[in-house]
Amino acid sequence: MAVISANPEVRDAILDATDRLLARYGYRKMTIEDIAREVGIGKGSVYLHFASKEEIVLSRVDRLVERLKERLRALAASDADAAIRLRLMLLTRVLYRFDSVQHYTQSLNDLLAALRPRLLARRARYFDEEAQIFAEVLSEGRASGEFEFADALTTADALLDATNSLLPYSLSTTELGEREEVKERTTQIADLMLHGLLKSKRGSMKDER
Repeated sequence: MAVISANPEVRDAILDATDRLLARYGYRKMTIEDIAREVGIGKGSVYLHFASKEEIVLSRVDRLVERLKERLRALAASDADAAIRLRLMLLTRVLYRFDSVQHYTQSLNDLLAALRPRLLARRARYFDEEAQIFAEVLSEGRASGEFEFADALTTADALLDATNSLLPYSLSTTELGEREEVKERTTQIADLMLHGLLKSKRGSMKDER
């Protein structure tokens, strides 16, 4: 008997379809049958890749964070000063998440209510992984004489904590506000936090918006 294996392309198609259906129906109304129909496959093919609707949605969040980390690593590897890189990284971690859910309208509240316990458990891992990327840039900045602080990972955690209140995990769709407003608030927090790390307070990062 031939062994049927999961297909990465079909898996991605399922996650893409789930994103569209979450915006269209919301989490509670969306079904496995809806997902299969949206992709153009049988219901059994969906279960070949995922055990449940909940697992599909959580995997969709996992994929989003993996793509975010790729962007953060690319920014971290640039030739800009460490403060500029960190500022852009803080903006990216907030705005990338904002952009990923702003089309959900009220379905975001539905999703968070249904999956919050498991999302919160995953969030700790997401933030730990992001903090490692930030800590590398902080260490480079300290080695070059740009920053002054005690511990890179502790400082990275503080930078993330300062902007976590602006993430969709913490806010309802009505509280998210407009993108420019979220960007401005994130920028203000980033500038304040990074100013405290700079050895020389004479430089300004405001021209890098």
